Amino acid sequence: MPERYPLVLVDASGYLFRAYHALPKLTNSRGKATGALIGVLSMLRKLIDEERPEYIGVVFDASGPTFRDRLFEDYKANRPPMPEDLREQLGPLKEIIRAMGLPLLEVADVEADDVIGTLAKHAAADGVPTLISTGDKDMAQLVNDHITLVNTMSDTVLDPAGVKEKFGVAPEHIVDYLALMGDSIDNIPGVPKCGPKTAAKWIQQYGDLDGVMANADQIKGKIGESLRASLPRLPLSRELTSIKTDVALDFGPKDLTPDAADTETLRDWYERIESKRLLASLSETGADGEAAATKPQAEYALVLDEAALDAWLAKLEAAQLFAFDTETTDLDYMRARVVGVSFAVDTDGALEAAYVPLAHSYPGAPAQLEREQVLGRLKPILEDPTHAKVGQNLKYDISVCANYGIAVAGCAHDTMLESYVLDSTATRHDMDSLAKKYLDRDTVHFEDLAGKKGAGKGAKQLTFDQIPLEQAGHYAAEDADITLALHRELWPKIEAIPSIASVYQDIELPLVPVLSRMERGGVRIDADELRAQSADLAERAAALEERAYAEAGRKFNLGSPKQIGAIFFDELKLPVVAKTPKGAPSTSEAVLEQLAADGYELPRLIVEHRGLTKLRSTYTDKLPALINPDTGRVHTSYHQAVAATGRLSSSDPNLQNIPIRSEDGRRIRRAFVPEPGVRMLAADYSQIELRIMAHLSGDERLLAAFEAGQDIHRATAAEIHGLPPEEVSDEQRRSAKAINFGLIYGMSAFGLARQLGTERSVAQEYVDLYFARYPGVREFMDRIRAQARTDRYVETLFGRRLYLTNINHSNNQLRSAAERTAINAPMQGTAADIIKRAMIQVDHWLRTEQPPVRMIMQVHDELVLEVAEDAVNTAAERIKGIMQGAAELKVPLIVDTGVGDNWDEAH
Repeated sequence: MPERYPLVLVDASGYLFRAYHALPKLTNSRGKATGALIGVLSMLRKLIDEERPEYIGVVFDASGPTFRDRLFEDYKANRPPMPEDLREQLGPLKEIIRAMGLPLLEVADVEADDVIGTLAKHAAADGVPTLISTGDKDMAQLVNDHITLVNTMSDTVLDPAGVKEKFGVAPEHIVDYLALMGDSIDNIPGVPKCGPKTAAKWIQQYGDLDGVMANADQIKGKIGESLRASLPRLPLSRELTSIKTDVALDFGPKDLTPDAADTETLRDWYERIESKRLLASLSETGADGEAAATKPQAEYALVLDEAALDAWLAKLEAAQLFAFDTETTDLDYMRARVVGVSFAVDTDGALEAAYVPLAHSYPGAPAQLEREQVLGRLKPILEDPTHAKVGQNLKYDISVCANYGIAVAGCAHDTMLESYVLDSTATRHDMDSLAKKYLDRDTVHFEDLAGKKGAGKGAKQLTFDQIPLEQAGHYAAEDADITLALHRELWPKIEAIPSIASVYQDIELPLVPVLSRMERGGVRIDADELRAQSADLAERAAALEERAYAEAGRKFNLGSPKQIGAIFFDELKLPVVAKTPKGAPSTSEAVLEQLAADGYELPRLIVEHRGLTKLRSTYTDKLPALINPDTGRVHTSYHQAVAATGRLSSSDPNLQNIPIRSEDGRRIRRAFVPEPGVRMLAADYSQIELRIMAHLSGDERLLAAFEAGQDIHRATAAEIHGLPPEEVSDEQRRSAKAINFGLIYGMSAFGLARQLGTERSVAQEYVDLYFARYPGVREFMDRIRAQARTDRYVETLFGRRLYLTNINHSNNQLRSAAERTAINAPMQGTAADIIKRAMIQVDHWLRTEQPPVRMIMQVHDELVLEVAEDAVNTAAERIKGIMQGAAELKVPLIVDTGVGDNWDEAH
């Protein structure tokens, strides 16, 4: 595909209908419908911004009948009339497009497709690369080396290979493909019961429609009868589905140059449809997509007196949305004290930002407003849900404000989460990275002001209260300014994709205050128990160290790859499992584990020693030091915008990685204890990813096994080995479990063989048997890989997207890894979405009914809660019901609950 397309042709009528049905039904204050209108204009702006075409045509269907109506009087007879609230948006849309300076095309007696097809073919004949923006599959017949399709609503692109991948036939056979299937919407007769797969199969087998018709007698069964009965109608169907590429036009592709925009007319229309985003676009770019001569930057103010504060409070009261940020003394939200607050507002398209310093205490610092007084005046606005706020990582600011008794409400947007749901892998989601990627702005970094931690002998990073106001004011106000500017850039992109907007508005944003409450509630730790465990781990690690010395024949540093390499390969002559990029024998963790699995004692001792020392440094030594002296509890930080698939992660401490399968890991969990009179309750989704696989694949045997409540691993083993479930051995069940979970993660037969400790041929036989018994799973995997190659992303059940940049990479290793991710991400991401939805609903129950229950942890597919002893049974049933109702699958969602005096007992 070319890097750019000089000619862009837009199927405007198609987008108008799609926007009407897919996007929210917006109205202005006078009750006039605007949703489809704004949706199409947003699509056009995005397309022009990305492509910057020399020539562009925005093509609508002309009113009145076309030549197809003369060919077939029932053509489109099933289509209902245009809804009135859509019809009233059509006129304004056309006027706005003309005011944008874009050539608007309507040609009588033909459809928009025919105009687009004719222009595209003329351009292709001249070697001009052409991009057709459409969501209509019929247009795929136009694709060739010079013509490409893009669906701007879903960001999918189709070149000739993409058409073949998506439809199973080449572009030149799309007309035959469509004729066989027919079209119920356009009332085009085809072959009844002939779907996409059958049509593609016939064309692949017989070459084209004529070949299919000539061989109709060879096709057996009911579908063959249906084909033969349809033969008289198929030539007409082919003619109706064929796009005309020879329409007599009095203009050509190179006549479609855009004119200068009529800014005043656009401003008038944007005010009438009440689109602040489109109004703002007039100051950001010209309607033709060219950058405006000057892009307004926010004015930064430093608020040091009551009059300036009054003026800014009035601006916040009047603003429909304002950016809000806190500057503090500490990254730990529990210890952080507010040093200042910053704001940004949009005033008639221009951004204004201000910093209110409250506690800068360096020598010579000027007088500042009193912190408690300012926060007291801000409290009503911050707590008012009708005053919409946007922030970057608002969860931190919510928690900091809570330290001052302010319950922030009205958190309408979070730019970190906007970036994350838009594309979790495109960039890091910190403000500096987002400003560079989306605004092309280089921001002032905190380290530029405060210095780097540990930079130089005796150097110490300054806290924000020690930063001079001349620097601090610009830095803090810029944070608010960038936040509001990022929102103006990111939100339209999210709005244009309804599924992503739903994930953002229904899952990620509502989860922010839930996580803040969980974090601030914390979890109680038995420090004495952990110290005793640390002493035991240290003693056992020392014993392993002595045994390693004896095995090696000398003392060495068990953490030194260089020393280990010399002993392994020079002295003990152990086999080289892998090499480093420079060609030296590797002593990586994977190599050590492989050598240990192969029976070599010294690698086994080192692996075991490292495991014990890691538990000490990460948990048994560290957790007691993290206990907050004010609360007596440990307060983790949950991160929404880290894991690409949507899963939460946590840090300080990382609760997600505490081992569950080892005895030492379970001992650590025993140190997580509730207060007297309170029990720990763990609620864990049972085999949720396998259940999601059953739902997505629709495999009948898998669905039946879950519906019957069978042990899925035993059921799988029974299917593979052809045995009754009661005759399945423990070893056969273990192998089946490895297959079930291995396939979810895209594991190859080679990887499975290593896990099972068997030959690759045996593992391959297991895989083949599995797919033979569960063909729906194989079909799902093939389908999702093909879809990922076309769309370059996969989606969860709720619409979260994971983009796969390497899915079509020429490097087999990178491509294979992307294909494995394509299979796993919809399941892992859907599981993440489900537990997030459950957390939101559990939190709602806790806040509305206020039972003696506290949600304290989320770990993978598990929620952990503290429950008053006399409320355990009632709470367990209620929580189980909420979690099991968090999604509707084709199989039951099952939640296992446990209760104990510590986390291990509850789990």
